[in-house]
Amino acid sequence: MVAIQTALPISFIGLAAGLVGFMAIQPGTLSQRFTESFAAAFGVMSALLVVLLTNDLAKRRGVPPAVAVSVALAAFALSLPYERARTFFAMAKAVGSSGLFLAIGIALLTVAALNLGRRRLGAVAGSFAGAIVIVGLAGSCLALGVSLTSALNVAIAPLGDLGDSLTALLIITLVETLLWTIGIHGPALLAAVVLPVYFNLQLQNTDALAHNQPLPHIVTVSMFLFVFPGGAGATLPLVLLLLRSKVKRIRRVALATLLPSIVNANEPLMFGLPLVLNPTLSVPFVVAPLVLAIVSWWAMDLGLVAKPAYYIFSTVPLPIGVFLATNKDWRSVVLIFVDVLIALGIYAPFVNAYERQERRREAQAETAA
Repeated sequence: MVAIQTALPISFIGLAAGLVGFMAIQPGTLSQRFTESFAAAFGVMSALLVVLLTNDLAKRRGVPPAVAVSVALAAFALSLPYERARTFFAMAKAVGSSGLFLAIGIALLTVAALNLGRRRLGAVAGSFAGAIVIVGLAGSCLALGVSLTSALNVAIAPLGDLGDSLTALLIITLVETLLWTIGIHGPALLAAVVLPVYFNLQLQNTDALAHNQPLPHIVTVSMFLFVFPGGAGATLPLVLLLLRSKVKRIRRVALATLLPSIVNANEPLMFGLPLVLNPTLSVPFVVAPLVLAIVSWWAMDLGLVAKPAYYIFSTVPLPIGVFLATNKDWRSVVLIFVDVLIALGIYAPFVNAYERQERRREAQAETAA
């Protein structure tokens, strides 16, 4: 988990580079190029993640990084969906965000096989045996016409067909938060499947507004500004509660992550507190966004708040982001404050329980010292 926490944020360089590069060579308008290139950019990110994660894991397990990375890249290459693509862009797009799962799985298996082989058979023979096993398995799947990447794409593809409904909003919110609790960047993983669909619905709202027509959709990209204040898990209220903690370490983490949380960047909190694999705080981390999704969806469905008209980057601070997204509807500011208060109430008892655990841990450490 530590290796994943280290490698995954760096691998976003591949996402950014791939997105810029593919958009530069695609035809059409800016929004069309963005939509077309987004899934392919995740393919580039996945390839970079294989290298970064395998390298980090190999160092932690005492396996030669060069050997491990070479084997992992070979296995990754053999696992690509060749039956669906012939060009680099088509291949990267076919890999999509499911490649992140594939990259993590291959890195873990590669280092585990090499480490086991070296311990049982010695450095040279063990490395050779481990490499044969991993590359052999990947090659066998390819020969049998079994594409791990295609299987993963099939598994998550239905999320892109859920459409504009409260059910869709709740399912996407649930999947993203559950993935985060085990250290997998849920929004990043689902983005290549979900974002093109809901970005298109967002553009339909924008077009309707331009033609003085009623906005047709509630569940758009900007809707998640109301669901995730502070980032996935609706963690801005959590940070506000942690600022009052009696545990010095918790206060320091909260203070350091306050500004990033205001711009909906909560990765420092996820791995700094941590929230990942935290059984106490995982419950409100999942429940709070689901409740906010219901409250926000009904507020818009009943006409109490305007539907999101514009796509606004999640890094725009609250409440400015929701105000602009709803075409300057002041009621959206009221709604986001209500959402934050609701999330505060959900997080509060769990934060108190977590603080008691940390205080006991500190007391035990001082006694042992």
